This record gives sequence, structure tokens and C-alpha cells, in this order.
Amino acid sequence: ALRAGGLVAFPTETVYGLGASARHAAALPRIFEAMGRPADHPLILHLDNPRFVSRWVAGLPPQFEPLAKAFWPGPMTLVMNRSEEASDVLTGGQDTVAIRIPSHPMAQQLLTAFGGGIAAPSANKYGRVSPTRPEHVREELGDAVKLILDGGECTIGVESTILSLAGEKPRLLRPGSIGQSQIEAVIGPVEVGADAGAPRVPGSTAQHYSPATAVATVPSTLLESRIDTLLRDARRVAVLAQRPPRKAQQGVTWINAGRRLDAYQRDLYANLRSLDKAGADLILVEDVPTTPEWTAVRDRLARAAVNPR
Repeated sequence: ALRAGGLVAFPTETVYGLGASARHAAALPRIFEAMGRPADHPLILHLDNPRFVSRWVAGLPPQFEPLAKAFWPGPMTLVMNRSEEASDVLTGGQDTVAIRIPSHPMAQQLLTAFGGGIAAPSANKYGRVSPTRPEHVREELGDAVKLILDGGECTIGVESTILSLAGEKPRLLRPGSIGQSQIEAVIGPVEVGADAGAPRVPGSTAQHYSPATAVATVPSTLLESRIDTLLRDARRVAVLAQRPPRKAQQGVTWINAGRRLDAYQRDLYANLRSLDKAGADLILVEDVPTTPEWTAVRDRLARAAVNPR
């Protein structure tokens, strides 16, 4: 399917990707069409081994080798200056290319069998909740996907960390399960967040990872009072919290996601999808901890909750 220019969804350790051959000129635009993705939004190139990176990059930066040794295969995407091998469609018309080596065994088997690079954003409509199970992909994209490889539930559940090595200093552009402190332990200080010269990267728009139902984050101490106010206005409420409800209330759908980061993060998108189907007028999300370990989850929730109705 990939060699014929078709789209194939496959699991990674982070989320399911919507893959196309990175060298097939007719295939890459099909990703954008299926997702409703803007043409200037770059794709991430997936490879099975770091030794192939140099084909796609115009000179490997000095930080590349220690980072690749520390974090690949795994949930780390590196942005570097592109070679002629990387097309404008793949890079969103930029001078940089985003690359990662996934660790999921099925992704590795697919990449090795295919024998080339696979460009793959998350397998969902643009701006919506990323899929972490194969059924999420089919719900989102239907027949636009020729084949879905079922690798079960993704183990991490949020997208990869994106680190740019294209500027004067390494710059962390998207938080993920590999945190700033882990990166700095390998290569020293990094800048955080985009500046005027930073490359565009996936998941960087203000509103992203959004269910169809509006989302609002609420401090734990105010959660019940906010629910009571909404119920008085005859509105149905869905809640994603880290604890059980203090009382049962009609018109409220409640998911207790617990306080363990690994489980909360792994189930985040599946839980948002479940609450999106609850028929609620608003999804309330209890604020998560402000510690560095929760940075990626806070980032996804903040983008999901932009402009709640």
C-alpha cells in the first residue's frame, strides 16, 4: 500500500500515525487531504535506524549523536536543516526536516520491511484529539485510510518531544514524555518555546488536540461549584478528574483518571474521546499538577481548552 502511494495507519509508542511514503510525490498530499491539514504544516519523517538520517539532513549538528544515542529509538523528534532528499511537501516548505526513530516494535517492523522513510503525522483530523487505539483512527478517518495496523493501545499516549537543532542553540518546541531536564543532562542548556526564527512544528497552534465538545480546565477546589452552576443552567457536564466525585449528580459524566502520571497520560486522549461522546455541553478538566513531569499533559490540555464555549 505504501509503495503504491496509499495511506497506512500504524502504531507508535506515542500515538497512531497516518503514514505515506516520504519519497512518493503523489502520496504525501493525500495525508493533508485526509486530515484537512494546512499545507504549510510540516510532517514528521519516521526512519528505522539513525544511520539513514544523514540522507535527509544537510550536515548533522554536533548534538545529534549524543541525543540519538540517548533517546532513539523513542519519543524524540529532532528538527535539522534539510537536504535535497526532503521535499517541500514533507517539510511544509521550510528549510528544516523533522525526524524520529520510533520504538514501537510494529512501527519498526513496518519501517524495516518498507525500506524507506515514512512521513506520518498523528492519524486524526487536523487539530482534533490524537488516536491512541486503532478504532480511534477508523472513527476519525474512515475509508481515507487503506490499511490500519493494529498494535493495541499506545503506551505513552502523547506525541513526541520535538527539539530543534537548526538554530544557534537547541530549542525545545513541543514538550513530550522526554522532558527538558533529561535533554539537558545529555547536551546542556536548551531554549524553550518558539521564537521568531523557530521552525513550524506539529501541534504548535494555540488550539489543538481538541474534542468537538468544548473543554475548560478548572482548579480542583472549584470543580463542584462549577458543575453546580452549569447544572442550574440545565447544561450537561462531562468531567475528567484525578479523583472520584464527592457526590452523584444527574447530568454529570465523570472519569476518574487517577494521579499516576503514566496512566493519566496514556489514557488522556481515550478519556477525552469518551467524554466527547457523552452528550455534554462542556468538558471540565480538573487542573493537573504544575511539576515539570506533567508539562506535556498541561500543554495538551491548555491547547484543547482554548476558547471554550
